[in-house]
Order: sequence, then structure tokens, then C-alpha cells
Amino acid sequence: MNIVDLIFSRSTAAHPAIISTELQLSYGELETRMKTCAQRMSADSAWPRKERPRIGLNAPSSADYIVLALSILQQNACFVPIPNELTTAERAQLARSTALDAIVHAQNAEEWRIEAVTHDSPPAFDEAVLSALNPAFIRFSSGTTGASKGIVISHETLLARITAANEGLRIGSQDRVLWVLPMAHHFAVSIVLYLYHGATTILAPASDPKVMIEMMRSHGATVMYGSPYHYTMLSGQPDAASLGSLRLAVSTAFALTNEVAELFASKTGLHLTQGMGIIEAGLPILNLQHSKDKPTSIGQPLPAFEVKLDDGELMLRGPGIFDAYLTPWQPREAVLRDGWFATGDVAEVDTDGCYYLRGRVRSVINVGGLKCFPEEVEAVLCSHPGVKAARVSARAHPALGAMPTADIIPQDASAPPAVIELRKLCQERLSAYKVPLFYTFVTELPLTASGKLRRY
Repeated sequence: MNIVDLIFSRSTAAHPAIISTELQLSYGELETRMKTCAQRMSADSAWPRKERPRIGLNAPSSADYIVLALSILQQNACFVPIPNELTTAERAQLARSTALDAIVHAQNAEEWRIEAVTHDSPPAFDEAVLSALNPAFIRFSSGTTGASKGIVISHETLLARITAANEGLRIGSQDRVLWVLPMAHHFAVSIVLYLYHGATTILAPASDPKVMIEMMRSHGATVMYGSPYHYTMLSGQPDAASLGSLRLAVSTAFALTNEVAELFASKTGLHLTQGMGIIEAGLPILNLQHSKDKPTSIGQPLPAFEVKLDDGELMLRGPGIFDAYLTPWQPREAVLRDGWFATGDVAEVDTDGCYYLRGRVRSVINVGGLKCFPEEVEAVLCSHPGVKAARVSARAHPALGAMPTADIIPQDASAPPAVIELRKLCQERLSAYKVPLFYTFVTELPLTASGKLRRY
């Protein structure tokens, strides 16, 4: 089974598939453009001559990103998104961890090149076992351990999760979805879902709320997917009231606050619907019934899912749970606890069955929907000769949800390293969103009874 074949077997050729400021494609035009691109890729001398190669995609979010991603998937290759914000070192680590066979570097569907990738050692996983899963995607996230790892999603699992998610979203060919999120982070359970169900995806520039509203009105958007940051920007526009014509505005990427929810409702008359999107499971929970009176709740589980709390940790059971963690290799069955997936989120449930996320079981910091691992930042800080120890934690940020901040024990308290040096070191070795916003020099750090850093 291939999800791309299913998309176009169900589609109407003349129906609009993608609308952007640069390009508009019907489903028929999208399929033709995809097939042309796929044929050129497979004919390229750098394209891997093996079954189910792993192909990274390094490209800006655009209509052609969708074309390129579908071209990779259509050839039964495993698609590995490479986020634009990664540093050179982080991209190299991603390539090693996934044992990429090649990377497509692209500006658009016509201008691209394929870079063959070689490795000094064999993959840390069994190629045959991975191939047998019929993998469609490998995405990186915190997993259940707080350490970044590849998450494998097969074509069959992808179909199961977009089918389950749409029981709540109810997206169909009549819908036009306004899209503003980065595609390297949000693709499998969003763009693929819209295409599979025959909707039109309207790609709007994420940094220009005026154009977002203009495109929404001119193309008749019915649904919007965005973060609290985007909804805050839109609320400040003089014609924000026109957003009230949407039938559904989904808030995702990071936690929705009462302030943002109330501001958006006061300007538009529309209440934001918060959901819980998680790469390991898709969209299992959505606030469809209480978006007005309980906007900060992630809502109730969708029909296909069961949810429970285990000592405060949110547990899920349902279709579309990921197939495996890549490195170290852990098949789904080895990760689940008696059939339940432990999300790593601390949650509460009220008398109406509405769930609220209260934090992470572990220490991952969510920066505008991007995950920052404190241990990674601490390792960079501690590589400075003037740093004895460091602890990185989250500080609330009004637009991004949280930002990393660093407490540092200097080697010499009388001559601590300059903050500008530490910031420069982090900027050289980490993505911009991982660089601590504040640096505080301390004489000690809180430890657990076993001598580990206390995170809370």
C-alpha cells in the first residue's frame, strides 16, 4: 500500500488541491507535477538503487514542498523531513541517525539536486526489519525518554491515524484549509490528511497576518490550522472579524492561554479549538465540545481513542500509534504498556471528561512548537572551559510559550565567563530556538537524592 496512490485514486482531477501566492494546482495538476518530478528523481544518477531508500528533504515550505514530498513517497522511499532551522552539525547527526541514503536539496520542484550520502558505519538498526514495516516517514521528536529519536510511521499507520483524526475534524472536499505552519514539522497528519480527504490547502505566509486574512477571504477558507502566535497576530488586524466565517480554527504547536483565546474570540466571535497533536499518535484529543467555556483544555478523546491517567501521566490507546523508534530500535509493541502509549505529558481531567496538560513528565522545553532538550544545551555550555556545571530550564514567553534559560556554576566564581561568549558558543552549535535567552551565574544547582539535576 502507498498513501500517495490512495490520495489520487480518490481525488477529482479538476478540484483545487493547493493554492499559494506563487502557484495553484488542481489534483490533476498536482499528480502530473509529482509524477514528472518523481521520474526525474529516479533517473538521477545520485538516486539510490535500493528498495525503500531513506530520502531527506531540505526545502522551504511551499506548494512545491508538497510536490517534492509526494514524489519521494510515491517511489516507495521513506521520507525524512529536514527542518530548515537545523545547524550543519544537527543535520549531520540526523543523517547519521537515520542512515540517509540521499538528500534532496530543493528550491522548488524544478530546481533541486540529489546528494548521495555515505556513512562510515552500518545503520544502528536492521534494514530488513525497517523495510518490512513499509515505512513512509521518519520524524524526530522527544519520544518517551526525553532524548531525540527517530519515529517511524508506515503507510498503513499513516492511513489509520488520518482516518481517526478526521472523525473529529470532518474535513472533506468542501473544505479549504488555511495553512501557516512549517511543513518539515507538520505534514504527515495534516497536509496528507487534507489531500486524502479531497480538501484544498491554502498556503499563507506565516509572518504576514494581512495576507493571511486576504487569502482566507478571497479563497473561501473554512478551516484554519495555526499556533497561538498566529492567532494573536491575526487578532491585531483591523479586519480580524472576517475570521469569524471559519467553521473551525484549530490551535496547535504549543499551549493555548486564556488570554489568547479570549482576545481571538473578542475580535472574531469564533472560539479556538485546541487539540493535542503528537507525532507518535496523530491527533487523539480535540476540544470540539468546550472550546467556548474551556479554551485551555485539549478537550476529549476522539471516538477511535481511549485515554487514561497513570499516576498523572496521559496514556493513549487507539489506531495510528507509531510503528517503531529508530535508534535505539524499539518496535511499537516494546514501547506500549499493555497496549497503552505513555505520552510523557502530565495531565488532569475534569468532571466533563475534558483533559488539561499540566507539564512534561520529563524536561523537554516547548519553544513555539519546537522541542528543546535541556541536556543538549547543557552539554554545549559545559564544553566552555569556564563552566563547571549548568542547568537549562524553561522560562515563560508570551509569544512562543517558553524559552530556555541557563543557570551556570562557573569554574572560577571571581571570573565567570562572559555571557556573550556563552551565547556565541550556543549559536555556533545549536539551532536558534535552543539558545538560552537568559544566563544566571549561581554557586550551586538543585540535585536529586541520586545526585542528578533536579528539573522541577
